[in-house]
Amino acid sequence: MSAGIDAGCVRLKLAVANGKLAEAMVASDRPAVAQVLRGRPADDAIRLLPMLFALCGRAQGRAAVLALDAARGVECPLHLDAAIGQEVMREHLWRWLLDLPPLLGKAPLQTEFVTAAGCIAGGRRGDLLTMLGDPRIEAMCRRLNEAEDITASRRTLLPGLSARDSLAHWPQLDAGFCRTPHWQGQAAETGALARRQAVSGPAAGAFAARWLARLEELREWAGGMERVGAGGTASAVPAGGQRGRALVETARGLLMHEIVLDGGRIADYFIVAPTEWNFHPQGPLPDWLNGYDAGERQAVETFAARAVAALDPCVRWELEWL
Repeated sequence: MSAGIDAGCVRLKLAVANGKLAEAMVASDRPAVAQVLRGRPADDAIRLLPMLFALCGRAQGRAAVLALDAARGVECPLHLDAAIGQEVMREHLWRWLLDLPPLLGKAPLQTEFVTAAGCIAGGRRGDLLTMLGDPRIEAMCRRLNEAEDITASRRTLLPGLSARDSLAHWPQLDAGFCRTPHWQGQAAETGALARRQAVSGPAAGAFAARWLARLEELREWAGGMERVGAGGTASAVPAGGQRGRALVETARGLLMHEIVLDGGRIADYFIVAPTEWNFHPQGPLPDWLNGYDAGERQAVETFAARAVAALDPCVRWELEWL
């Protein structure tokens, strides 16, 4: 982020009792974007907003434009946005070639990332599909299923929604919902795994399932088989009065923007980022960690890092021992 705003942080606090993790507390601190944008001329605010986010800038910018148009009465039906789709694929690629190898004891594939990212930017899907067949990627798939993991527990996965559909579940967003969003009264997970719940069976482990879902989404895009509902899907709808809502599927999951106008100025602005869904206090991370053997602190921290990476926050994260 820029403009003097802290990007936020996922804070994980661990308490130990009788040699086990007795409590894992998760909180996501996010910037108060509404305070920055409230009262500004709407068009100026929309131009500023993408500069406030270090990751998924295209998705944030597009969501802002769509939400503002919707607040002015213009609906945008569910569709695949090519530019956001490319951003999603680059993020997936970053995770797989740069972030995942060190978690598996391997060196990052930096040269391969640069080449593959060039394929995405240039629309060379066939070349990317060939690269994704690299034996080293296949070896990482095997290693994921062999590495320490947890049995995939039944979790609530957020279904695919259009902006119009979302109004039936959340007529208006507010600050409380932005901090701890819910689906039918429960914490829910979003992201590639949720998007693929209708087409993919679960992998053996919870961590592996999430990594492999990203890879499969990459392969579908490279093969020209992406569909509405995949990463890059967007829509917007007027929500009554001078209120407009946009939904965008980013690399990490569902991003929601809602704008309230007062004439030509921003009266209020609400953003629900994927990190708020995936790092909900009652989300998957506490379930994975509670009860874990705490005999060796370094082992716990390594396991926690792998758990956090599986959920992929869009901000830094910190661990505190209580």
